[in-house]
Amino acid sequence: MAAISRAASKRLRLQVLDLMLAGGTSKSVAEQVGVSGTSVRRWCQQAGLHRAQGWAGKDVSVIPANVAPLPARTGHARRLSLAERTKIELRLNDGWSQSRIADDLGVHRSTISRELARNTLRWGRSCKTGGPADSAYNAATAQHHTDYRRARPKTRKLHAHPALRHQVLRLLTHGHSPPQVSVRLRHLFPDDERMRISHESIYQELYLQARSVLLQELKVEVALRSGRTGRIPASKLPPASKRTWLQGCLLADREQMFAAEICERKIPGHWEGDLVVGPGNSALITLVERVSRFTLLGRLPGARDSETVIDKLTQMVESLPEAVLRSLTWDQGSEMAKHARFTVATGCPVFFADPHSPWQRGTNENLNGQLRYEYPKGTNFNTLTDQDIQDTQDRLNHRGRVILAGMTPAEKLDELIAQAQDGVALTT
Repeated sequence: MAAISRAASKRLRLQVLDLMLAGGTSKSVAEQVGVSGTSVRRWCQQAGLHRAQGWAGKDVSVIPANVAPLPARTGHARRLSLAERTKIELRLNDGWSQSRIADDLGVHRSTISRELARNTLRWGRSCKTGGPADSAYNAATAQHHTDYRRARPKTRKLHAHPALRHQVLRLLTHGHSPPQVSVRLRHLFPDDERMRISHESIYQELYLQARSVLLQELKVEVALRSGRTGRIPASKLPPASKRTWLQGCLLADREQMFAAEICERKIPGHWEGDLVVGPGNSALITLVERVSRFTLLGRLPGARDSETVIDKLTQMVESLPEAVLRSLTWDQGSEMAKHARFTVATGCPVFFADPHSPWQRGTNENLNGQLRYEYPKGTNFNTLTDQDIQDTQDRLNHRGRVILAGMTPAEKLDELIAQAQDGVALTT
């Protein structure tokens, strides 16, 4: 008998919701169904119907009158229509499972699962408090919730809650940034969910409005520390590079030209380079071969302009055989702006790693780390002699490496050059 009574109560609730969504008032629906107006209003509130009291005491929908329900879409990311929601309601009443309903409608079962999670009505005590909770799915109510969520334009939170707006304005006026305003409100009103707002919502009020009322209401314009009155536009197109000398020489171009050689580190001749800088405009050019880990070091004569760097680079590699000089990879520093001169002089193409991607030149970064044991940060390379740099280079090249099974970089490079001269395949 109790089960029948609960089922009858559920049907009565759904009938009330249908009549309210059809345009009835709480008074007229209460008289028609035979319940009190208080019950009608409470059931509507529990169901989440988005209605507000008009000035004359009539129930008025807060959904804009000129906003029509959006049609259901087909194909990718299709939306359920009212007819499909009605079908879901009928199938649930017949005891169908979610998977069976999904197959019947021709949608994925997760679509049904999300629909029920969003739009199922729940009332009564929850299981956490020790009592049962009733629930039901109503197609009309589900459609109402969907239309309300999709209606545009939406009332912004700061416009709907004057108390929240007052606090946001007060904090901004006293120098708080939007993120600080957001966390401060949580601290000041820990138990009031209405006094919550994200920093992004505040930024949107300040930046994205055509004529920001919030900005006009601020007593001090410097409440935004940046001093900007609008956001910097972020184009979806890649930014136009001012470094025209990078065109056709990026890492993707290197991979396209030497795909197998670069990835597998079997063919020698691919070098990575960088500058290790010090005070007094001093710098050290570092070059390392990717297969043998052979190192070349060159001290710059107190200048780091592109012409000086290119001339020194050319001098450093001029004694290398052609077989071990196939490409050079650098970062996007301006010291390589005239890299075309290096390619013409040596026949070696130059490529550039992506910005802020040191792992793309990992071998050279490892070398630079080793050099810092020899020359700590703050070392003025102008105070060193070329012989000092040569001694350091020799120590690095005659140090056995684990990656080379105990061989030194010098021994490994000699072996590779000998194989090339004898016509032995370097890939074996």
